[in-house]
Amino acid sequence: MTTPRATALASPATPITARLLRRMPLPPCSDVEGKDDRGRVLVVGGSAEIAGAVALSGVAALRTGAGKLQLATASSAAAAMMVAVPEARVIGLDVDGDGRLSDVPQALAEAASRTDALVLGPGMESSDASTRFASALLRHGDAPCVLDAGALAAYDTPRDGPLILTPHAGEMAELTSRSREDVTARAAEVARDFALATRTVMVLKGPTTHVAGRDGTVWRHYSDCPGLATSGSGDVLAGVIAALIARGCTPEQAAVWGVWLHARAGRRAALRIGRLGFLAREVADELPRVLGRYS
Repeated sequence: MTTPRATALASPATPITARLLRRMPLPPCSDVEGKDDRGRVLVVGGSAEIAGAVALSGVAALRTGAGKLQLATASSAAAAMMVAVPEARVIGLDVDGDGRLSDVPQALAEAASRTDALVLGPGMESSDASTRFASALLRHGDAPCVLDAGALAAYDTPRDGPLILTPHAGEMAELTSRSREDVTARAAEVARDFALATRTVMVLKGPTTHVAGRDGTVWRHYSDCPGLATSGSGDVLAGVIAALIARGCTPEQAAVWGVWLHARAGRRAALRIGRLGFLAREVADELPRVLGRYS
């Protein structure tokens, strides 16, 4: 695909604020809802050496109110994953000689075809093998999918379901063949043009995160929480967005709300633990308290 040329925004990116969010309220949570009503999330990723990212995304999805959770990662880590996240069904996957996920077994294909939201890529390294695996899985079902990390390059896989991409500036530079400096300097325009050209929802992460919708609308959120720049933080964000989709949000609504909730949870963790040094799992733990103000 030809890389879209960054063009100036016709209007400034809209700040993500509490006032804005009141105009796009979350789906109501009824006292009589069951777990099936709040949707099923499937998180797929990791490798023989990196599986924790899948758990972080999955726990974040549950903390954001998803009703059911399934995790899929390398078979060698599956038993540990069952212990770490006992609330989830865990599917073990074969890996190649480099420890990367290789094949899509029938159990995973069926899970992908029946889920309400898919997270694909946490803990996966960027490689041709990762892209082939992600593309193969994306062809099973059309549930909205959050593409992260090693699965980002599969964004052009033909499918009917919407895609939400969550790259940081370095990953966006690889996707668009730009320099990281150019992406950072023109983040709003780069996110908008990519979203329009690919009909995806773009969440371009950074100190100021830009969300671009499929129609070219751009939102921005500045985080005053430097501690969120830590390993696993993006995995938590991906799980939050997927959970909101499973609960009934549109992809754009889920991305905007997800960025806000993630930042607010990070702020709570910073106040409780310290400005720097809190862990991504501790951000996930704060999500129910943040959500309690809006649902």
